[in-house]
Formats: sequence, structure tokens, C-alpha cells
Amino acid sequence: MNTNLRRAPRVCQFISTGGTIAMKVDPATGAPVPTLSGDDLLASAPGLQRIASLRVNNLFNLPSDYMGPVQWVGLHLAVEDALAQDDVAGVIISHGTDTLEETAWFLDLTVTSTKPVVLFGAQRNASEPDYDGPRNLLNAARVCTAPDAAGMGAMVVLNNQINAAREVTKSHTSDVEAFKSGDFGFLGVVDDDRVVFARAPLRRQHLPLTRRLPEVAIVPMYGGADGSMIRCAASNGARGVVVQALGWGNVSLPMYEAIREVIDAGVAVVISTRVPNGRVRPIYGFTGGGKTLQDAGAVFADDLSPQKARILLMLALQVPVSPVALQGLFDR
Repeated sequence: MNTNLRRAPRVCQFISTGGTIAMKVDPATGAPVPTLSGDDLLASAPGLQRIASLRVNNLFNLPSDYMGPVQWVGLHLAVEDALAQDDVAGVIISHGTDTLEETAWFLDLTVTSTKPVVLFGAQRNASEPDYDGPRNLLNAARVCTAPDAAGMGAMVVLNNQINAAREVTKSHTSDVEAFKSGDFGFLGVVDDDRVVFARAPLRRQHLPLTRRLPEVAIVPMYGGADGSMIRCAASNGARGVVVQALGWGNVSLPMYEAIREVIDAGVAVVISTRVPNGRVRPIYGFTGGGKTLQDAGAVFADDLSPQKARILLMLALQVPVSPVALQGLFDR
């Protein structure tokens, strides 16, 4: 699908939340810190007015390492409010790259509008000579105003590449081509004359925000893991635990015993994996293998990363949910 970009500018809401894209080097410390507002970012991208007319909402100016459930809910409300306006074509959000994929996934699950939500950031701060923020801002606006972007959900746009929220992950600490979409690849690409979508994200669902999000922890499995962190998470009030298991979804015997204990105590346990690509499946029958975890009541996260499985579990646990229904959400 090809979308010609040379047309009259349309209105997009621009929500600025901070991140490296909004940072410059502090002369006193020699290190980048949050400095730039959304209005400053607009001024850094000449020609933007020919693509879209942007309304700025300076919601936060935070490193994305500070983003979490409280900020996600606030951002969700700002996005929903903007998209409810008839003359707004979509929303673009500047964001730090460290937790960009988590915020994108949260919005993909909770925003009801079919208008596009486009998140972007930068790998290099505004004091660097090869600052990538302006290009990513221009491309976010191009995607936001592309007719084919409707119904694509939340998208991450950096380095001229369009990623679906469910699949995208940061794969490099510093390269401008840091974001990848695993086995299924990009949704499309952005050039200065058109947006080209090659596919659509089919595995989408919506979970409403009904109350305060419950605590959910992520606990890693590693050689010699004894299960103490799972018990600690449960004793500290976690309603759910996502286990970053090995391979297809396997753990050690002590981890298995801790998982079984907390499930019996009413804590939901979801099995993900530390392997970047592929699904988890209840295959192995040794104690701690996936089949025994399923028999103990654990739910499997399909191909969601631990951090994305946590977000889906948090939203699911706002209301009572059976293991069967919970597994259905992860299989969808």
C-alpha cells in the first residue's frame, strides 16, 4: 500500500514526554539531561508544517526509565482526549527509547480509537552533530497523516521504519537502527515522498482501564535460581509474576517449587522466555519443564517478551480472571 504525502497539512496532536530526544549536554556535568520542550522539538524540524499542523502538549519531560503505570495512565488519558477531537487525524508521542516498546504496547491495548498513535524518539541527544530526533519527528508526522495508518494501532517509528507495538523491541543500546520487530518484520517504511505499508498487525486486542493497575513483577530464571525472588514478589503484594524462563518456557526445580507455591496462594504466574524470538510452549515433562508448569496452573505468554507480558497481565488482573480466560488473552 502506497500513500502519497504531498497534500494539505492535517492536524495531529503532539504529546511530548521527554527522553534522549529532549536532552542536551549540561555544561556543568558534561552529560545529557532533559532540556527541550515539545515546542523546541518542533523548531528543530524545518518543513514539518508542510506535513502536519501539530498541537503541542508538554505532558512530561522525563527519561523513559522513569515511565511506569502512573505515567502510562496519564498518557492514555491524554491520547484518548486528543483522538476524540474530530479535527485530529492522530497522535504522535516523543518518548525515550529505553521503555518505548512498553508504552507503545500499553497504548495499543488500551486506546479504543482507530486513529493512528505514533511513538518516536532518538538514540542521540540534541547536542550531538548527528542528532536523529528531527528526522524521526518528521517521519512520525508523515505516518500520523497517512490514510493507510488508520487501524494499525500504536506504532513505533524510528530510522524510517514502522514497527507494530506488539512486536517491536529495542535491540541495540546506541545504533539509530535500534528497533526491530522479530520474526515478522516491519509494518512498513517512511520516505520523504510517501509512506509504504507492507502488512497490518492482526494480533490486536483491547482491554479497558477500570481501576488502579495491580502490582506485577518480572523474575528471571538463570542457572542456579532458587525461587526466592518469586516468593519475595508474592510476599510484597504482587498479584502476578511473569517468569523470564529459559527456552520454550522451562525453569529449575527450586523455581518450579516457588511457582507452584505462589499459584496455590492465588498469585497469577505467566511464563515468558529470555530468548528474543519464538513462542513459549508447555513441551517438556521434567519437573520444571513447561508441561509441569502448565499442570501447576501457570499461563504461557506466547511470543510476548517478559516486559510486554507484564503489561497484559496487569491489565487482565484489574478484574477477577480464571487461568483459562487469562491464557486466552495471551493466545489472542
